[in-house]
Amino acid sequence: MVNEKPNRYDQLGSLPIPTYDEAVNSRQSSSQSFLGAEEISNDAERQGLLRTEERNGYQAPAVESARSSLSSNTSPRNSIEELRHEMTQMDVLEPEADGGSTRGILLRRNQVSKRITSLTHSLSSLLFREWLPSRDYVLAKIPTLIRQFQPNWAMMLSRLFALVLVISLIYLLFFSDVFTIGRRGPGPGTNFPDMVREFVRSNANASSIRESSKYLTLFDHVAGTKGSYYLGEFVQDLFIESRLEDVQMERFDVYLNYPKQGGRRVAIVDPPELAWEALIEEEQVYESREQTVVFHGHSRSGKVRGPIVYANYGSREDFERLENQGIDMRGSIALVRYYGSQGDRALKVKAAELAGAVGCIIYSDPAEEGFNLGNDTVQRGAVSLMSWVVGDVLSSGFASFPGEERRDSKDGNPGLVNIPSIPLSWRDAQLLLQALRGHGYKLDDHWTGAVPGVDEWWTGDATSPTVLLQNDQEEVERNPIYNVLGKITGVEQPEKSSVLVLQTRFGTSPLRIYLQLTATQGSGTAVMLEVIRIFGELRKTGWRPLRTIEFASCASCIENQSLDGIAYESIRDGEEYNLIGSTEHVEGRLEEIRRNGFAYLNVDIAVSGSDFEASASPLLQTALLRVLERVVDPTRNKTLRAVWAEKGSKLRGLGAGSDCYDNFEWMDTVGDPGFVYHKTMAQLWALLILELADRELLPFDFIVYAEAVKNYVVDLETYAKDKGPKEGLNLTSLHQAADDFTKNAAEFHAWNRAWEDAIGQGYETST
Repeated sequence: MVNEKPNRYDQLGSLPIPTYDEAVNSRQSSSQSFLGAEEISNDAERQGLLRTEERNGYQAPAVESARSSLSSNTSPRNSIEELRHEMTQMDVLEPEADGGSTRGILLRRNQVSKRITSLTHSLSSLLFREWLPSRDYVLAKIPTLIRQFQPNWAMMLSRLFALVLVISLIYLLFFSDVFTIGRRGPGPGTNFPDMVREFVRSNANASSIRESSKYLTLFDHVAGTKGSYYLGEFVQDLFIESRLEDVQMERFDVYLNYPKQGGRRVAIVDPPELAWEALIEEEQVYESREQTVVFHGHSRSGKVRGPIVYANYGSREDFERLENQGIDMRGSIALVRYYGSQGDRALKVKAAELAGAVGCIIYSDPAEEGFNLGNDTVQRGAVSLMSWVVGDVLSSGFASFPGEERRDSKDGNPGLVNIPSIPLSWRDAQLLLQALRGHGYKLDDHWTGAVPGVDEWWTGDATSPTVLLQNDQEEVERNPIYNVLGKITGVEQPEKSSVLVLQTRFGTSPLRIYLQLTATQGSGTAVMLEVIRIFGELRKTGWRPLRTIEFASCASCIENQSLDGIAYESIRDGEEYNLIGSTEHVEGRLEEIRRNGFAYLNVDIAVSGSDFEASASPLLQTALLRVLERVVDPTRNKTLRAVWAEKGSKLRGLGAGSDCYDNFEWMDTVGDPGFVYHKTMAQLWALLILELADRELLPFDFIVYAEAVKNYVVDLETYAKDKGPKEGLNLTSLHQAADDFTKNAAEFHAWNRAWEDAIGQGYETST
């Protein structure tokens, strides 16, 4: 019988045998004629690869040449779109979503997927199809196979049992918690994986933090400006690069103000012989970049004049003293200095307003700031009344999302002052203080400052020289600001549990940690970016936390001062604009955070020296001390826990904190050379996040909290007694509630210990 099946080699029988020249070229001879004028033959390309200069070493292409090669007419591809299409087809580039970015996102394939893909390609390259029977042959054989089939039930059952056994083993190995010792270990002392802690601790990189800090201070980024938005995009890219999920820029439209060109003046206008005008601005530090102008955020716009009166630190007590001395502040310009008995600049302006002043000037005195800041140093900041309204002053109590119709009025707003104000350096304040000589009362006590050239300090009064204060502001009621958000979803109840990590300054944060000396939010942002990078590296290993971790970098503002020819700069959370960024974020998801959030970490000033300090709820004290035991002080060769104990340090109560200032050059050479304490802070912050997000039970210490509550009640009783007898005041119920809390806390931790002992004998499943 003649085999009618065609020979599988006959298909190639008619092809001509190639010549040597044809064989050494990659194209068949039949295709050589299609070489276009703009194409380069492979032979020429091979000859080019043998050039002497390339044999001597790898020559990295320049950026310009790489870019030009994409757009050159000599490229075999007609457009970038075709290149993108090819890369998409090859799984090198992720397909773009509708309306998405034109840049695309390069996919990092893990080794397993690469090997599977490689194996698939290798298998598909083999000519298995040539050896398989045809479709007609298989169909013809089916009836015969059915007749020949005689089931062996014992064999079938044994094979079925073996299949079930294999599937069960696969489930136990890959989908259950039985063998996930690396994820969760046994016992109260080891149930938190040491390998994860060590990974986090060893991956902190001082050089990386230094580079981030340097970049963050390269340009001004006042909240609501292009610089702020550009910095937000930079942070967003780092979030994406670190494999955070749901990365986005969250927008709010808020009330901000900016100085008008030529709209700020401080001048003595009467008497004529004392005529003088302040320079206001600092000397230019960098030739190639702009400096932030001198002004108070949220200050009242206006132009006023009146006699200048010195009011020390501008506290209510200081103005009361002036009133007791018979000095009438009505219609005057108040001159006060930073810090002292009234640390809040906004309350200084408000106190001057309540005393009857029509304007307020706040200057930086060397007695508080130090002479090393330079005579033209000016401390910027906002004068919005955070004690009354936090966040956007025109959307108090609700988030100012784009399109939000509700808006409060700025006139008579409890969050804004009603008189114009401006900050000055002591260089400019010097002339004003000298002009007060002989007016009002001479001062010889703690009211005197340290401004050079001021031999006598006087209060001034209605007979003082008349000063003009002009503060014309461009007021924008709906200016966009952006927060950058990202998260790592937890493996257990991802929607119910979350650790919120913000780089801001927010007074209600459960934990605020920093190393004390002199610094700003610039260091906090740099350290936060390093923490996120570390968690990105950890994510590459396949790790996920038990609870969701959310990161937020809030809209920034700038403070800028000069230090011996170097600009002081600090990144802000719109903090100088009333904590707008963080407050609007919380107001926008308040119910969700109340329902699902359980911890909030905030590092505003990450590094400002070598002494660790922290402010937190007492609930977190034990967790914090546990982390301090694992982090070593880079200069003392002791753990931070040991240093903490030696100094008798204690966890502070929550509060708004304080402002400090730095710039990159100062931090790099004086504040933290080598950024070793920044690295320490990154280790501490990352480990604390792990404590809260990756332990089976939340590490809250209710016994410590109950003890703190009992002390609060005692302090309240003492305070009430010191203020005099109060009829009907009885704190017995508070004492009883504190005792009940202590008892319940002890019962809970007894159960906690029993649970940990039980876990030490086995493993808990995720259910």
